[in-house]
This record gives sequence, C-alpha cells and structure tokens, in this order.
Amino acid sequence: MKVKRMKYVLTIVLVIALAISLAACGNNNQPTPPPPPANDENGDNRDAADLGDIVIGINYEQSGPVASFGIQSVHGVQMAVDEVNAAGGIFGRQVRYILMDNNSDPMEAYQIATRMMIRDNVVGIIGPATSGNFGATIPAAMAHRVPMVTGSATRDNLIYDGAGNLSYFAFRICFRDAYQGTAMATFAFNNKGARRAALIIMVDTDYSVGLAASFRETFTAMGGEIVIEEGYVTDDQHFSPILTRINATDFDVIFVPGYYNEVSQIIRQAREMGITVPILGGDGFDSPRLLEIAGPEALNNVFFSTHYSSLDEDPIVLDFIDRWRARHGEDPSSFNASGYDAAMFLFDAIRRAGIDDPELVRDAMAATVGFQGVTGTITIDAYHNAVKPVVVVEIADGVQVSSIRVPL
Repeated sequence: MKVKRMKYVLTIVLVIALAISLAACGNNNQPTPPPPPANDENGDNRDAADLGDIVIGINYEQSGPVASFGIQSVHGVQMAVDEVNAAGGIFGRQVRYILMDNNSDPMEAYQIATRMMIRDNVVGIIGPATSGNFGATIPAAMAHRVPMVTGSATRDNLIYDGAGNLSYFAFRICFRDAYQGTAMATFAFNNKGARRAALIIMVDTDYSVGLAASFRETFTAMGGEIVIEEGYVTDDQHFSPILTRINATDFDVIFVPGYYNEVSQIIRQAREMGITVPILGGDGFDSPRLLEIAGPEALNNVFFSTHYSSLDEDPIVLDFIDRWRARHGEDPSSFNASGYDAAMFLFDAIRRAGIDDPELVRDAMAATVGFQGVTGTITIDAYHNAVKPVVVVEIADGVQVSSIRVPL
C-alpha cells in the first residue's frame, strides 16, 4: 500500500509540473524537439512472453455535453477491434478493450487514464475525443509512460508547446486547429469569393478560439477583412442579440467554429432572421444532432471542415462504408471513421513494435509514415501531429451533398 501511495504522490507532482509546461501557446515553426528521455526503473518492462490478450483502453465521452463525439468514436474503435480479432488478432492474440465513460469531464478523463495504466496495464489508450479532455490525460501518459492516441483532439499546443516541450506519449491522427482554420479561410476566400467575414466564437473553449485565430490570420493575410467578432459560452441558446449586431454590418460569410449543440441554434436563428450567406465551421459541426436541432430548412449553404466524408470515392473509403453499413445499417460519420483509424493506428504500431510493450509501441507510433487510414494517408510529424488532407463538406436541406479536399 505504501508503494501505491508513493506512486500516486509522484503522479500528482508530475501532473502539476506538466500542466504548467503545457499552458504555453505553441506555433508551427519551432525547432525539432529533443529526443525522448530514457526509461528508468519505474518504466514498464513487461516480458513479451507474457501471453494472453493484448489489452487497450478506450477513454471517451459517452455522456455529458459532447457525448455524441465520444459515442461515435467508440463505435469506430469497437469495429476495428472486432475486425482485427476476426482476422486472428495481433501475434495470434486477441485484442481486449477496457471501455470507460469520462462524462465529458477532464478530471474524470485523467482518473480513468491513470487507472487503466496502473491497474489494468494497458499497452495504449484511445481517446478522449476533445482537446480539453485529451489534454487532461497527457500527464498520466507521461508519468506512466503509456502511449495515447486521439482521432479528433485538434488544439494547436496540445502535444507540443512550441518551446521544446513535447508530450512524448501523446499522439493524434487528426490535423490541428490551425490546419482547419487555415483551410476554411482558404475555402471562404477562394471557393466562396468572400472578402468580408463575421466571426462567432465560443470563447470558453480552446477549440473555438484556436480555429478562429487561424481563420483570422489566414483570411486577412489573403486580403480579406474581419468586419465583426462576437462571442458566446457553452450552453448558450439565445443568439438574437449577436446575430442582430452582425446583420447590421456588411459581410459575405460567417465563420462559427463551435460544437453542434450551440452551432445548431446559431444556424437556425440566423436563417430565421433572414441571414442567407454561407455559414462555415469546423469538425465540431459533424454530428447527427446538428440536423435534429437546427432542422433541414436551416441547413443550407453550410460548410464545415472535417477529417473524412462518406461522399469520398476513394476505394479504401468505399470499402469501409460497405462494411459499416453491413454492421450498423447506416453511413459512417467522421467520428466513426476517426475512432476506427485511431484504433488501427495503434494496432499497426503494436505490430511494427513486435511486442505489446508500451514504450516500444510509442516508438513505432512516432515513426509512422504513410499509414493508409480511412480518413487519409497519415504520416506523424516531429510534433506527433498527423500530416493529412482536409475535407470540406457541404450541407443542403440538412444532408451532406458534396465534399472537396482543400489544398493548403
């Protein structure tokens, strides 16, 4: 018991230190980070001869305000596990997962990650879905030297702070916020001919603030103008004052980088007010709840960036869609696909490591080049971000009708 208490004390100390280091803002033009620290006597040194199931953790939001993202992601992970096991597993061993709900809460996400790493001896963890929740688990990964991967946490400085501090055991197979914001600014300027943009920012989330910052920087650098910026917070439902102020300006497009609960209300109320210009957003739009809340009449001339589209005609995507339909009776969403890819990315790293040792799997994840995923061909850069294309999806009458890849 004394050893366990000492381990938890050490964990808390490391959490505080890492939280301070992760608070800094990052940028995309930093020198290559230093190599990972060497293992010590507290590292995980499990023997490869320890046969049995290969155990992974699934730490996602299955309840709470962003449950839709987590539930969709979990379904993707579960399909990947089932397919791998049906094909004989990894090294002839079955993959077994431990699934826990973090209730969309950062502290619960951290506690779950710690429990999985210490008690369950997982080789790696998939999730959480959002930047805040995934970021909260990074100190646990660093303290216990177990790799984690997310398919959808996009905050810019989430893994690398821009000052030489890299979270060596954290990875993402999605692009960063700056990547999305840049793509949507490029799309607004080049594809929609917009020169004057209005921004509606969810000011209490790093996700929305990050996308808005990169959109603003790119759009103005291209010659566009941000004519007005308005803010709101999580769970706001009434946006008439904001929209009235925006409607009094001269604008071509509205960029709303938020989550589906509030965005759906913004879009519906904007259309009711007679605002018909294109409304743009990020992957936070990508939920069935957007249609349920906003209604099909409001969802016209709406565009959002995402990691994948079921409208893509790539053979890998078409095959995935066929298998998903056979399993679920519907087309897969972006979060279904990103959860699936996150799991397959981890399994690919385990195979290349040759053993289910967390540190060797981490090394294999960092060395990933050209992984063929459903969401695109993924290469992991020096900062543990995915280099992959951005997809922009159009919604008309509540239905996704087209998708294009936006070059950056």
